[in-house]
Amino acid sequence: MSKDFLFEIGIEEIPAKFAPGAVSQMENNAGKLLGELRLAYKNLKAFVTPRRITLYVASLAEKQADVQEEAKGPAQKAAFDAEGKPTKAAEGFARGQGVATDELYVKEFNGIPYVFALKHLKGEEAEKLLPKFCLDLVTGLNFPKPMRWGDHEIRFARPIRWLTALYGDQVIPFNYAGLQAGRTSRGHRSLGGYVRLVKPEEYFEALESAFVIADQNKRKETIWTQVRSLAAKVGGKVDEDEELLTEICHLVEYPTALMGEVDIKYMVLPEEVITTPMKEHQRYFPVRGEDGKLLPYFVTVRNGDSSSLDVVREGNKKVLKARLEDAAFYYREDLKKPLAALVPQLDRVVYHEKLGTVGQRVERLRMLAGVIAEKMELNEKEQELVDRTAYLAKADLVSHMVYDFPELQGIMGAYYARNNGEEKEVCSGIVEHYLPRFTADRFPVSFTGKTVSLADRIDAVVGSFGIGIQPTGSQDPYALRRQALGVVGMLMREERNLSLRSLLEESCNIFQKQGIILEPLAKIMPSLEDFFNQRIRYLLQEAGLRYDTVDAVMAQGGDRPHAVLKKAKCLSEQREQAGFIAYLNAAVRCMNLCKKAGGVSWASTDLTDPSEIKLANFLQHNAHSVHQALQKGDYAGAFSQAARLVPLIEEFFDAVMIMVEDEKVRNARLGLLAECVKQLSCLGDLTLLA
Repeated sequence: MSKDFLFEIGIEEIPAKFAPGAVSQMENNAGKLLGELRLAYKNLKAFVTPRRITLYVASLAEKQADVQEEAKGPAQKAAFDAEGKPTKAAEGFARGQGVATDELYVKEFNGIPYVFALKHLKGEEAEKLLPKFCLDLVTGLNFPKPMRWGDHEIRFARPIRWLTALYGDQVIPFNYAGLQAGRTSRGHRSLGGYVRLVKPEEYFEALESAFVIADQNKRKETIWTQVRSLAAKVGGKVDEDEELLTEICHLVEYPTALMGEVDIKYMVLPEEVITTPMKEHQRYFPVRGEDGKLLPYFVTVRNGDSSSLDVVREGNKKVLKARLEDAAFYYREDLKKPLAALVPQLDRVVYHEKLGTVGQRVERLRMLAGVIAEKMELNEKEQELVDRTAYLAKADLVSHMVYDFPELQGIMGAYYARNNGEEKEVCSGIVEHYLPRFTADRFPVSFTGKTVSLADRIDAVVGSFGIGIQPTGSQDPYALRRQALGVVGMLMREERNLSLRSLLEESCNIFQKQGIILEPLAKIMPSLEDFFNQRIRYLLQEAGLRYDTVDAVMAQGGDRPHAVLKKAKCLSEQREQAGFIAYLNAAVRCMNLCKKAGGVSWASTDLTDPSEIKLANFLQHNAHSVHQALQKGDYAGAFSQAARLVPLIEEFFDAVMIMVEDEKVRNARLGLLAECVKQLSCLGDLTLLA
């Protein structure tokens, strides 16, 4: 027999960003605890609104499953005397397990015979176990910034105001935070009231009648349907924005969407100046026409029903108007002076007390971006555009607009640069040098954006490591992991196969030129390379490559990420081919034998067998072909050339013994295999393949 179980924690409004974590924790913890309690159920699901975190378990068993459990007792020699009679140790063990001494049996454990008892555990009633289950659930929830309230020592996301716990039609007696669990829930803060529940099955319908949609998925779907419907009424549409939709879903309990108008005079502002206050500050959906251009409308969602919507609409319109009026003023003020005129002000803005001002950082970016531009083989005109981009890239940080709307950094710089008549490559580079902003974000497309973005991120990582700031565990206040991922991602896409180490060294040298003291390069370089190598591994595995393929390639270093990616993809493809096993066997056998070779070298005069002479001659001829293919980045070609060695190596192994007593001959043959390893390892250390 089974019954449904409902557990609801009623709270003051929690931040929207806490909600997804609360759901996953509640489901994971509940599943784990029920498994430990041996309570079967059909399914469980967690729900969240701003004022409640709920667990619903369908068809929860009324009783634990009975189990048999084997218990290990004393060693046989201690449990029985010479006549085979049980000792006091055996009798005590049997008594403790609730079995008779004649029910004990002997089994070996780690080669030693011990006595064991098979005890039968009868399942308890679920109602007796659920109070502690509820307590464990509520105390097991963790939040980024928990708080205390009243005279309680406990911490939670926000103050707990009620507890509801029902198993079938029975209340589960449970106390926490000075509250007694009952069968009463609460509806919408202003529209609903107390909701008395007879059994869990009534929960969702009863709450909805009290203006609460408890299921977050249903709430999200309701919001999206309403928003799109309103936009369609004015011939428009709204962009899919999962982050904004999810946030709004977790801000309301009973959503009602409404449309407002934007004063037409603000529509001349840059698009981002209009949409940023809408989305980031007010949580509105901008409305676009079929051509993708902004329409003078927005859609917002209230937490309540449709009463007095006109009043709510006007209130939202006034708030947005105030925001846009500020933005329009800042925009007009910023346009009064060229973007370049703001650059000197960066000397008064501290980037980091140990790393100088933003103005100094701009000079570092110009120098490093110049070095990168040369390595990318850009022409003189392109290098000038890169330098101009680096010079203007941070100027908008001291503009009026970005000061009030920091989300627009780079975007406003591009608008202002375009207004000043700067080259289009400079304008693109200013906005793109902040890319990628997050893991799934797009990468810079323009050569100006690529070079300055690389310089920006490398400067940030090297500077931080140089003054002892490194990510630890989940702590990464300067987003260095994201910065490094951006560097690696761009270098993987860069056909010119740039050396990461050389760029790190250049960055360190530039800091020294400015007189900024960092830790010695020799001290921080191992940490830097390990840090970037971890990011390379991550991106390779995200690309769908097997861990052992990544290990094999990364064993040869990650200095040139573009080459590493191509090599890993090539190895992944080659290992699926029919002839790869023979190649792998030959390579691994050569590598294993070469471990015994030390630093020996070989001379053709010490080779006498036709098979080894044939192999030696081919090695000398083939080395150039493999090397040339690797230099061109033709890893499939290099592998194909190296694969020609396999039948010669097999013939060599069949014809001669490697570890002969004659030292000269042995060393010559080991040296020959060492040369084979160099060519066979063109795609990585194959001994690491599973």
